[in-house]
Amino acid sequence: MNKINVGIIGMGYIGESHIEALRRIGICNIAAIADTNYDLAKNKAELYGIEKVYKTVDEILADESIDVIHNCTPNFLHREINEKILRAGKHLLSEKPLTTTYAEAQELINIKNEHPELEACVNFNYRLNPMVQEIKARIARGELGDVRIITGQYQQDWLMYDTDYSWRLEPEVSGPSCAVADIGSHWMDIVQHITGHKIVSVCGDLVTVIPTRKKPKNQQETFKDAVSADYEEVNVKNEEYAAVMFKTDKGATGVFHVSELAPGHGCYFGFEVNGSKESYSWNQEQNDRMWIGRRGGNNSLIIRDPNTISPEVKPYTSLAMGHPEGWNDAFKGNIYAFYKYLADGKTGERIFSTLEDAAYIVKLTEAIVESSKKKCWVNL
Repeated sequence: MNKINVGIIGMGYIGESHIEALRRIGICNIAAIADTNYDLAKNKAELYGIEKVYKTVDEILADESIDVIHNCTPNFLHREINEKILRAGKHLLSEKPLTTTYAEAQELINIKNEHPELEACVNFNYRLNPMVQEIKARIARGELGDVRIITGQYQQDWLMYDTDYSWRLEPEVSGPSCAVADIGSHWMDIVQHITGHKIVSVCGDLVTVIPTRKKPKNQQETFKDAVSADYEEVNVKNEEYAAVMFKTDKGATGVFHVSELAPGHGCYFGFEVNGSKESYSWNQEQNDRMWIGRRGGNNSLIIRDPNTISPEVKPYTSLAMGHPEGWNDAFKGNIYAFYKYLADGKTGERIFSTLEDAAYIVKLTEAIVESSKKKCWVNL
């Protein structure tokens, strides 16, 4: 089998995660990386044994040997770079959000439709945790019954001090939202993916808890605790906390909240689905298990086991029971699903997030921001 040659743009925290995932996928070869910080890219290339390093987007796109480009740049660059990738005739794997506005997302979909030979994926990686897929399979088989209520949360603590800072707090770079766009997007994607429901009405409350922060004058890596002594005080516009009520197109209702101010939580991402027969819940901090709730019967804790997992989930799990698979395994599983789809001639189910899926998440985020400003429900 000829390997699929891959290029990656952006060598920050998430770009390096893409490198590590791709190295575990046998049908891929990382041919080149690019970053405007050439020294950073060169160091990563030496560390991972990557042959070619480019300084600009145009240089890596001109490399005719590359089949697929991963866009791992900050949010405000997604629209421009994703368009360039598609127009260069490369398959696209973009980090989320697809764009910072729904109008831009629609433009990208139109461009993609002009190139039906190309495929595109947006990296909502939590979908491909095997226990998430197990819940999806059980709901599809009718074991949960009718989906009635969906609840959950995504909590982190990396913005809890006024000395914590991120470009995600800046509307000019991140778009009009921080917490909802950053982590709430994952929550909305995963619950729609597993249930087959579409969120069609929202009522949100977005809160900027720390209105003034100390922004370092020198660039710092995400999730690092080091406090810069050289900073400027800036007013913060985007939220670090949000609560959202919602309704779906198939009659379910629910609520979730997201926070980047929750001490002790690194990635407390979970959901519960209450059906007419059973309840299912999952949390990423104990991601190798799911809980089943029953009225008038024994509740169950199901631990991931490739020998007993649903047949359609088996391609996305490999370790024996008792050997936990984590965030990086789901990350790899999502990217693998995309590349397996390409290798199979674009046949089978698109289990990964498509441009249309990701565009709708951008639309939902805009609706939640609008709802919070107007203090009312917004219908999509």
